[in-house]
Amino acid sequence: MTFLTPKYFARPTLEVAEDLLGCVIRRGPVSLRIVETEGYLPEDSACHAWRGRTARNAPMWGPPGQLYVYLCYGIHTLLNFVTEPEGRAAAVLIRGAEVTQGEEQVRERRGGRLDCLGPGKVGQALALDRSWSGRSLSGELTVHRGLRPAEIKRSPRVGIGYASPEAIAAPWRFQAVSGWKG
Repeated sequence: MTFLTPKYFARPTLEVAEDLLGCVIRRGPVSLRIVETEGYLPEDSACHAWRGRTARNAPMWGPPGQLYVYLCYGIHTLLNFVTEPEGRAAAVLIRGAEVTQGEEQVRERRGGRLDCLGPGKVGQALALDRSWSGRSLSGELTVHRGLRPAEIKRSPRVGIGYASPEAIAAPWRFQAVSGWKG
């Protein structure tokens, strides 16, 4: 599988969000195939960067291909890949994945469960914490090109009830809904 370089992520966020479906995240013995993503843009009221730069969201300003990892509700560690040119705060949230390698490690980290449908479950399966925020995609955590989904569903994002009606309605959630092709 081809390793995705920062250049891959230096593209429009919504293109990257859709193209990441089927790609594989690897950390040590664990590999997860991405099955669901959401895009976040700086002019979007659901985006952490919408109100400006803070210590927490600083990684979103780039460079592309680095990680933006944050704690949601004080419990869940969520993984985002920074997109677009450096200086434009945008990212793709990894909402769901399926385990392709490392089942034993994922079960250990997830209390006996293998399901990774939900962004907190992805972070848990990869054993991520906030110290990962701002790191680049290389070495310990990599993303590789994978199989393409045969069908992709596009819909509004979830869990953003605080955002503007336009942001809530934006169809920036991407899901692989059937099969894989080479």
